[in-house]
Amino acid sequence: MSEERYVIGVDYGTDSVRSVIVNTKTGEEVASAVFEYPRWKKGHYCDATLNQFRQHPLDYVEGLESTVTQCVKRTGPGVGKKIVGLSVDTTGSTPIAVNKEGTPLSLLPEFENNPNAMFVLWKDHTAVREAAEINKHAEKFSENYLRFVGGIYSSEWFWAKLLHILRVDDSVSKSCYSWVEHCDWIPYLLTGKSDLHLMKRGVCSAGHKALWAIEFGGLPPEEFFASLDPRLKGFRSRLFDKTYASDQSAGTISKEWASKLSLPPDTIIGVGAFDAHMGAVGGQIEPYHLSKVMGTSTCDMLVAPIDAMKGKLVKGICGQVPGSVIPGMIGMEAGQSAFGDSYAWFSNLISWPLKHILSASGSNENSDLISEAGSKIITELSRQAASIDPGEISELGIDWLNGRRTPDANQELKAAISGISLGSDAPRIFRAIVESTCFGAKAIVDRFRNEGVPVKGLIGLGGVAKKSPFIMQMMADVMDMPIRIHSSDQTCALGAAMFAATASGVYKKVEDAMEAMGPGFDKTYSPDKKNVGIYSRKYERYKALAAFIENQNHSFN
Repeated sequence: MSEERYVIGVDYGTDSVRSVIVNTKTGEEVASAVFEYPRWKKGHYCDATLNQFRQHPLDYVEGLESTVTQCVKRTGPGVGKKIVGLSVDTTGSTPIAVNKEGTPLSLLPEFENNPNAMFVLWKDHTAVREAAEINKHAEKFSENYLRFVGGIYSSEWFWAKLLHILRVDDSVSKSCYSWVEHCDWIPYLLTGKSDLHLMKRGVCSAGHKALWAIEFGGLPPEEFFASLDPRLKGFRSRLFDKTYASDQSAGTISKEWASKLSLPPDTIIGVGAFDAHMGAVGGQIEPYHLSKVMGTSTCDMLVAPIDAMKGKLVKGICGQVPGSVIPGMIGMEAGQSAFGDSYAWFSNLISWPLKHILSASGSNENSDLISEAGSKIITELSRQAASIDPGEISELGIDWLNGRRTPDANQELKAAISGISLGSDAPRIFRAIVESTCFGAKAIVDRFRNEGVPVKGLIGLGGVAKKSPFIMQMMADVMDMPIRIHSSDQTCALGAAMFAATASGVYKKVEDAMEAMGPGFDKTYSPDKKNVGIYSRKYERYKALAAFIENQNHSFN
């Protein structure tokens, strides 16, 4: 490969989108740009008290154009002309109602301010009732249609969200031709197609969130959905049976988008996938090494050879799908619904007086003080919490601030903190919260091992992994395993770039792209043996408290 070629990875996160241009030969990131979603930042279309979190497609479209054009300008025409591919990753399940042309309804004038016509973000839990109905309904069939998604359907996923939207909004229901994941819509948009049935749906989103499986011949049959609720009648035929791995091309960029983004007219657009799945590739995942993308939530990815997984179905995870991470391997997904969000929640809680008392004065000096304090709270809490002997902490937390994703999805569950006394100050409570998130992570590892799937090591990715030595050391201690931290700050975008290099033909398989373009690891946290035993005993207390909280939840419901 003598000629230099470049690819673009586009990573759609919860708060912003980042694009990077990467040299396919060296993996060097030659340009990057970030765009914060303006409507999302203002809190439009969201209501946390209802667990409603929606995003307008214009935030995504504007972010795509802004970040890619910035990257191209920063590298100049010499690099821009050598760009051969672009791939995207997104949050998920983050679906939206579209018309027959594949246009999101919220891009039409009559729906432009209707939250039900917008992307239903991964963390939206308005469909708890619908998920429960799907789980109960599935028991009526001799074929177990939930067996490849851990046996439990979640309110965070495709069908539950569709059914909820159809039920609560007649206008959207009447105009909704089909239902599309964010990661499938962006490549469709970039390739300029106008017939929804030409959209290439990724196996990642289809297998992990939409109940697609080779064994079912695609999606479950029409009867499964129509008998669940008449509103779902006909949707299966307007969806898909065939899916594609992310090493495949979704098509060539359209003339319109090539012009908008200043890209070559023959740029290949790859099939999209979820951020954690491409992030695992960017983070150079290995078989049986749990790749933990740690941000607002966590997504834990594990890959294993297909032959080794024959006859094994892991209960209570977010699916096991051939080719969803690396083509030719089974991709398994788990995770926690709140990780960084747990720390942010506590920071916001103790910042309340600053924001609501000091800010009332309207003083610029106070505004600066509030901003400075807010930026330092978690850093200082971490510093002081790290100085506390873990054996002295009586406070014990349960990490279900946004429900439980895995093991055994239940978004109705709530968090708890026990052992509070008059001596419980902010650093002690913060340490209990951090411990709870690490214990929740251990519960996932235990589930894999108990189901016969070994976990041989940990790989840390994402903002928390890179920025918090305190949390990562605790994670190693609780797990009693080393955790390697990947060198890249942007593993999701880098993974998307690796897939772009594969889809455009620079590499024959994504493993080759990983080897050539991956920068490796820059730090390893090893277990501190004096803490391992302490955490092992406290983990047993965590499990007992978690079981009590879950039983109380069942009693109240």
